[in-house]
Order: sequence, then C-alpha cells, then structure tokens
Amino acid sequence: MKSAVETLNPTRVRLTVEVPFEELKPSLDAAYKKINQQVTVKGFRQGKIPARVIDQRFGRGAVLEEAVNDALPKFYTEAVNEGELNVLGQPDVDITELKDGELLAFTAEVDIRPALEIPDYSGIEVEVDAVEVSDEDVTKSVEQLRERFATTSPVERAAQDGDVLTLNLEAKVDGEVLEDGVAEGVTYTVGSGELLDGIDEAVTGVEAGGSATFTSELKGGSAEGKEAEVKVEVTEVKSRELPELDDDFAQLASEFDTFEELQADSRKRLEQMKKYDQATQAQEKVLDELLKLVEVPMPEKLLADEIETRKHNLVNHQLGQMGLDLAKYLEIQGKSEEEFDAETKEQAEKGIKTQFILDELVNKEKLNVSQEELTEHLMRRAQSSGMSPDQFAQAVVEGGQVPMLVGEVARGKALAVVVEAATVKDSNGEVIELDDEDETAETVETVEAAEAEAEATEEKPEA
Repeated sequence: MKSAVETLNPTRVRLTVEVPFEELKPSLDAAYKKINQQVTVKGFRQGKIPARVIDQRFGRGAVLEEAVNDALPKFYTEAVNEGELNVLGQPDVDITELKDGELLAFTAEVDIRPALEIPDYSGIEVEVDAVEVSDEDVTKSVEQLRERFATTSPVERAAQDGDVLTLNLEAKVDGEVLEDGVAEGVTYTVGSGELLDGIDEAVTGVEAGGSATFTSELKGGSAEGKEAEVKVEVTEVKSRELPELDDDFAQLASEFDTFEELQADSRKRLEQMKKYDQATQAQEKVLDELLKLVEVPMPEKLLADEIETRKHNLVNHQLGQMGLDLAKYLEIQGKSEEEFDAETKEQAEKGIKTQFILDELVNKEKLNVSQEELTEHLMRRAQSSGMSPDQFAQAVVEGGQVPMLVGEVARGKALAVVVEAATVKDSNGEVIELDDEDETAETVETVEAAEAEAEATEEKPEA
C-alpha cells in the first residue's frame, strides 16, 4: 500500500491511497464467504458455492463492493498511522479507481487536530469576588433552616399571608371546564407565588369552607398561555409556627448544644461555599484568559457536527422532556433563531478550543492520570448520574468510555497547572492562594462545563 498526505488547510488533509489488488485478497475471501452464507443456488449446499458461480449468478461487482467495504477502514487506518495524523471525526471517502485484479485507489478528506503553540501563561491575572460573609447572610441561612422545622396547626379564621391551605381548584376557558383543569387537595402556602398569578389575593380573607373566583393566565396544561376563570375552594386553613431561635432549636436542628454554636457553624459553611465559588470563578476566568492567548484554527466539519449535536440534544432530549419545541423555548428565552444559532456556535467553538488547548498542555506538561484520580472522578460522575459506582463503571467499560474519563481528568489537571501559575486577586486587591484540596475535581468540573460534551473522536470511514 502507498499513501500520500496533502494539507488542505491547518485543520484538514486529503489522503491519497493506492492498494495493490493482492492486498485485497483477505477481504475478497471474506466477501465470498459472507455471500455464501446469505444466498442459495440450486445444486450446491449453502456455504459451498464456488466463487465462479457467485460471480456468474450475482456479479463480480457485488463481491468487489463487499470486499472494498470490508477493507477500506483497515487501509484508511494504516494511511493515518503512516502519516502520523491526529484525525477528528469521520472522513469523506471517494474511490477513485478500482481495477479488478490490479488496483484499488481512494482519497479520504478528514479533519485533523491543529498544531498549537502554547505561549507563556504565567502572566495571566484575574480578579474574583472576595469571600465575605455578612451577618445578614448568616441570618438568612439560619432562617432557611428554621423554615424547615416549622409546624402547622388548623385554625378557625380567615386565611392570611404565610398560612398553609388545602385547596380544590377548577379552571374554565370560554365557560368550559378543562379536562386537566380540576385539582383537589392541593397544599399551598399563601404568599409563596408557586401556583397561579392572583391566587394569593383570592384566598386571603377566605375561611375554610369558603371559595373565591379569579382570572389568571395558565402556566401549563392543555390551555397553557390562555386566560382562565379559576374557582378556588378553601377546605382547610393551617397556621405556620416557627420555632424560637434558641438553644432548644439548635439541639433540634443540628448537632450543636447552643444557638451561638449553630450560628458559628452556619458562618463557617457559608465561607466554605463562597471559597468554592471563588475557586470555580478563578478557574473559569483563567480558562477564558488562556483561550485568548492561543490561536486555534477551527475544523469546519467538526464545528458543524458539534453545533448539530448540541441542537439535537437540546431539542430531542432536554426540551422533549419538558414538552417544549425549539420555537416555544426561544419565545420563553426571548431570543430569535439567529441569536440562538450564534450562541450555539460560540459555545461549540469554546468547547472545541478548550479541549484542544488543554490536551496540548497535557502533552507539554507530561501530565498523567493515576488510578486513584480516575477512580475518584468515576465516583463523582456516578453520583451525579444517580447510578451506583459499580453500575456506572460497568457502563463506562462496556461503552468504551474509559479514555474519555481519563481525558476529562487530564484536562482538569492541565487547567489546574495554569491556575496555579496565574495571579488571582479578589475584589479587595488581595492575592488569593487557592486551596489545593480537591483542586483537580473542581477544575475537571470547570472544563466539563466549558466543553459541554464537545468530544472530538476518531471514527472509521464508510464507503
């Protein structure tokens, strides 16, 4: 086999491959064997039909087509390896010559990973939010905990703000009760704004056994977006009672003996959360600055495929589960289709650039992924997927996704190297030393968010 590589642009090449016919013999033999198992010819046992009879009855062309389809991936892969190419996606293959008994020639155009020059990134400087926990933050956190331990008790009075009501609802559009417009035994907290616009005003002042009618735009169901006349019956009124903020509450809601200890723990937890947010913010900003430093030629076909994949996943998976189509989604978002296409393209480009640059850094910095790091990452992915670690690991192995997970961890480590070399200051001008603990885990999450599943994969050609 002879092959040559022609560079079409920094991200695409054309392979020209010539294969002597004798190298097709294993695939020809396999083609005859396959056809033998699929057809019957009177006078011959199945699987024992001579090659000349198959040629006469079904045509030599059918055999050659089967043989070429079988052989192409092998010869293409050999040509890629010979040219030391890092290919992306599926090639466009064109058989240029097929002379029976003499020669097979074909071309394959394919995207390749561009060669990148990573400049000195130690000069990157970013600013992040300072970690500041106010007394108001602590109070809000404790109040949220207090809400979880609220109790309710029936009262014989009119409903007021904060009460928990049991309601029956009936919605009419154009005087007709909707099939999906009736609900009974609905629990609702007055003032929460969780049901329909106007319901708070309607039920306030109504006692158990009373009812009210109001109009509201329906937020879901068969008449979504239409104005409806809604009748609401109040069957029960309960008052909510919040526990006193004292030592008894601390012992009820936590492992602490005093309310002061509970407040101190709340402050500590908020500081930890803000430090985590600060680290994530630093990683995202450092990554954005790194992307600005490196010129990345964009493989057009890979980009087009990535854009199409993102649209498909959004429309058929995310929106489909919510019962929305793209037009309705864009209406809710207040975006035009042109704006949506531009944003999708920008996100796809960022994902591909992120992967290319960080992969190049992995090689440049000679970063390796240990079994322990891979296991920790697998555990986190399993937790986020809702699967057990064993189930997730089995699915990863069976799906051939282990290299993908290794790549995710390696790119997280590459970003961590850049973050460590950068200067990170908070909004008060103080230089921040990010905590090394779990740094790889956080950078992996940052990288995943940027890539948003932009995976450049090598695929076999189809003839």
